[in-house]
Amino acid sequence: MSIKPPLSDLPIKTADNGFFRGFSVDVTVISKIIISSMLVVWCIVWPTQAGNVLGEWNAAILSQFAAWYIWVVTAFVLVCIGLAIWPTAGRMNLGVDGEKPEFSNFSWFSMMFGAGIGAGMLTWAVAEPVAHFKNNPSVVQGVTTALEADNVRTAYVWSYLHWGLGAWACYAIAGLALAFFSYRRGLPLTTRSSLTPLFGKSLSGTVGHIIDIVAVVATILGVAQTLGFGVEQFVAGLTRIGIGGLALADGTATTTGIIVALLVIMGASTLSALSGVGKGIKWLSNINMVLSIFLLRFFIIFGATWFGAMAFFVGIWDYLVALPWLSFNVYKSDGIEGSNFSFLPNGRVGGRCSTGPGGSRLRLSWDCSWRVSRVVVPSANLFSAL
Repeated sequence: MSIKPPLSDLPIKTADNGFFRGFSVDVTVISKIIISSMLVVWCIVWPTQAGNVLGEWNAAILSQFAAWYIWVVTAFVLVCIGLAIWPTAGRMNLGVDGEKPEFSNFSWFSMMFGAGIGAGMLTWAVAEPVAHFKNNPSVVQGVTTALEADNVRTAYVWSYLHWGLGAWACYAIAGLALAFFSYRRGLPLTTRSSLTPLFGKSLSGTVGHIIDIVAVVATILGVAQTLGFGVEQFVAGLTRIGIGGLALADGTATTTGIIVALLVIMGASTLSALSGVGKGIKWLSNINMVLSIFLLRFFIIFGATWFGAMAFFVGIWDYLVALPWLSFNVYKSDGIEGSNFSFLPNGRVGGRCSTGPGGSRLRLSWDCSWRVSRVVVPSANLFSAL
């Protein structure tokens, strides 16, 4: 039985002129309608109803698919490990044979850090271990004690679980799929191209449009949540250095503060995107990485250096030791109202969806929904489809 040659041509109808020149009108227009009309307008005009409905949808999705999500992430980690130890995969060039990388290693990793976990890391690097120090599944089960010394190492285990191999495996699988089929096979740089081994040329039509629309909407929702974290950080920083009128007494950003932060952040982001990856995005990412390294060195010199080093290295060790059972373990509520285990959702919740300061259900909802939209669908889809 002969093996069919890989698909190297996937024609997608795009506009020849006008505002949408070079883009798929079907994908672009429908995505804008869903985001602008069905989501943004709905949330602005009927915020309470939208919050309730979206919250119910979120809870239902997590109740039915939380365990599936955990196991998929575990599968991603195993695939990445397999690719890393497979010699042929390590020698493969994600481009034309003999082609040299466009960016240096420093710029490449800077862009990955800035676009991947930059804002989230700066937001949760302290907040997440502290939250897990107060409450996590080990506390719920009575293995450790909240706010006690025996819970310090466990808090870091759950934090590393969220930001460790699982998160980066999701980035790697999505990025590898896009890069391989676009730069190696010559297919369009869209999410549908990575699914050509399954659906073939049918992705040129409606099926492919649906895949790209879902990818664009999920990406924008994920970016929007990360942008929300960035806005809060930006306003807090300006308030800290003495610029008033941007935040309330409790630190919450005012409407003025939100608008100012959005104008500055979105303005810089738009200019960097328009200038291209090789200019604005690269230089902003490099600056971001340099400032982050400076911040790290500042904390190493003037902070609790020994405790930080111990927490870092011991935390990584504990995380790697616990990773096998955390990757496959799935919790269920005991169904008894008021018990510690009743905080776990009625359904399934695994290691990667842990508890937090607002209760297990709230922490579960944030972590799973944030990562499904922000990690599984990379922001490259936004630029490729829009």
